Parts: sequence; structure tokens; C-alpha cells
Amino acid sequence: MTDRRTFLALGSTLLAAALTGCGFHMRGSGPRANLPFKTLYLAVPGGSALGADLRRAIIDSGSTTVVADPKGAEAVAEITSEARDRQILSLNSQGRVREYTLISRASVQVRDSKGVDLLPLTPIEVRRILNFNESQVLAKEQEEAGMYRDMQADLVQQILRRIAAIKPAASAPVPQSSQPQSAPSPSMQQPSTQQPSTVQPSSQGATQPRQGQDAAPR
Repeated sequence: MTDRRTFLALGSTLLAAALTGCGFHMRGSGPRANLPFKTLYLAVPGGSALGADLRRAIIDSGSTTVVADPKGAEAVAEITSEARDRQILSLNSQGRVREYTLISRASVQVRDSKGVDLLPLTPIEVRRILNFNESQVLAKEQEEAGMYRDMQADLVQQILRRIAAIKPAASAPVPQSSQPQSAPSPSMQQPSTQQPSTVQPSSQGATQPRQGQDAAPR
């Protein structure tokens, strides 16, 4: 019996190691998010279990510090609302509930230190199906509570992924002041190098011998 338990434990360990090596992660226990902010202020309703889990996940990321004053933060992440709901999904032949749909909702938005929206108000919703049995009410209540915890962990991971996808706007370069160039002063103008054109004497103006002059002897 002991050898069998040892074999099962060893097999489970090897299977978990193999799945982790392939990049598989349990739901709600994904890889640490690399957030684009060094400091972040988290605004959540008082006593929020989702807010506490989100704060813990941000701290565990190791790349971002959660500060207590929004003035000292690069960005502010706010959970504006969160809620849980349970809806009847199907009934059995006797008209009794056979399945419930569990719903967990949250809305989040992120602004920078100047109040500019980096992530507009975004609703996030997670759903699970709970098989119900009236003869196992206590067990189903425990199962429902566990499913809600799993859904909350999923919400945290989805919020972190949305924050990690934010690309803060780079600061625009300061434009250089352009001043109009002044026209050069007359004293700085170069004298013209063109030479005055010379008038060539016309060939028609040459003196011709008058008729009264003696012709040269032949």
C-alpha cells in the first residue's frame, strides 16, 4: 500500500513538472505579469476581496510597486464595480433546477498621473456552470464557493493582462522655436559684378571718299 502511494505521488510530481515545462498553468495561477509602470495606485472599494487579490498579484509581479498616494504613482487603476450572480441554466423533468450559471463581474479603468485614460472603463465577466443536486446541498454550496474563488482568480489575471497591454504615451519632443530669418542689410549685399556693355562702332559710320576727290591714277 505504501509503495502504491509513493508511486502515485511520484507520478503526480512528474506530471506537474511536465505540464509546467510545456507552459501549462493552472487556472488563475498564470505567469507573473510584466506591468508597464514602476509605481501604481490601486483604487478599490473598501473590503473588496478582488481588490486584495489584485494588490497581492501586482506586488508578486516584482516589477511594480503599489503606492498609498495617487500623487506619487505613474498610473491609477480603479475597480469601479464588482458583483456576483447566479442564474438558472436548466431544469430537470420534474421542474427542479439541474444547472446554475455562476457569473462574476468587475469593471476596471486605468488613468495616468495627468488623468488621461490609458484603459477606458472595461467590463470583465467570468462564467462557470454548476451542476446542482438537492440531495447534496451542503456539498454543492462548498463547490459553488470554490468556483467563485476560481473565478475571482481568473478576473485578477484578466485585469493584469489588460494593464500589461497598456502602452504609455511617450513624451513628445519639445519643438525648437523657429525665428524668421532677417533679410541681409544693404551693407552686406555684394556689389554687382556685371560690366557695362561697350558699344561697337557701326561699320556704316566709316568715312567714304567724296566724289570730288581726285581718283587715284590708273
